[in-house]
Amino acid sequence: MKLQKPSPMPFGKYKSFQDRIALDMRDRTWPDQIISKAPRWLSTDLRDGNQALIDPMTPDRKRKMFDLLVGLGFKEIEVGFPAASQVDFDFVREIIEQDAIPDDVRISVLTQAREDLIERTVESLVGAKKPTVHLYNATAPVFRKVVFGFDGDGYDQTRDIALQGTQAVMKHAETLLSDADFGYQYSPEIFVDTEPEFALDIVGSVLDMWQPAAGRETVVNLPATVERGTPNTYADQIEWFCRNMPYRDEVAVSLHPHNDRGTGVAAAELGMMAGADRIEGCLFGNGERTGNLDLVTV
Repeated sequence: MKLQKPSPMPFGKYKSFQDRIALDMRDRTWPDQIISKAPRWLSTDLRDGNQALIDPMTPDRKRKMFDLLVGLGFKEIEVGFPAASQVDFDFVREIIEQDAIPDDVRISVLTQAREDLIERTVESLVGAKKPTVHLYNATAPVFRKVVFGFDGDGYDQTRDIALQGTQAVMKHAETLLSDADFGYQYSPEIFVDTEPEFALDIVGSVLDMWQPAAGRETVVNLPATVERGTPNTYADQIEWFCRNMPYRDEVAVSLHPHNDRGTGVAAAELGMMAGADRIEGCLFGNGERTGNLDLVTV
């Protein structure tokens, strides 16, 4: 009998993801939790901005999707990446100027941590009643070393990016959105690949600058930007972070899983059991980029 000869996989080249993150969670509690209420939902369907440059949604299509999301009852909708294109900027202006946003719906817009982009982003929100600026910067080791070219561990330089971005958001919001119920969301992008202690440090520094308080909308988003571990590993990361983060009672912890390994829904559900308050994703897993979390399934 002839047998198929297996091809050797060079798995020895790669360090275990779980070993690299190295969280001691033998006292984890999330497996005993039961999901008994719905989380806060945020739709990111309209975040095609700089992530669909070849074939972005037209203004008409974006408006149809926005009206659908409102009709479905979403109270939190990320409506675009206004600094990415004139189309995205104009769409945000359209729904504000045409009074298309119900009073009980909070819109958010995404921006990278660069002052010129932040200023443009805040300008798009003038006149909105409940706007949130969502700022992010990559924090994982490979980005610090390869993309940004930082020396050493790159902690200080990466933290500075986050703090300077937060300061710029606060400055421009104070000037342009003083009459709004303004909110702030921060994401340490590539959270799952970031050393847990550093993710906690950079988020704590951002929150110290922003100063969360009751009635002051504050969200920390912990994205599985590219799924790397199993859903239980993500849940461990979320529970550890929620246990140790400052201002926990004043801050909503949000999850942004992707579905690269086909386990995005499981990651979201286990992350809720681990203590998260909010889930971000798209209807049917569309929008932003293929592989987004499917909110319908959750």
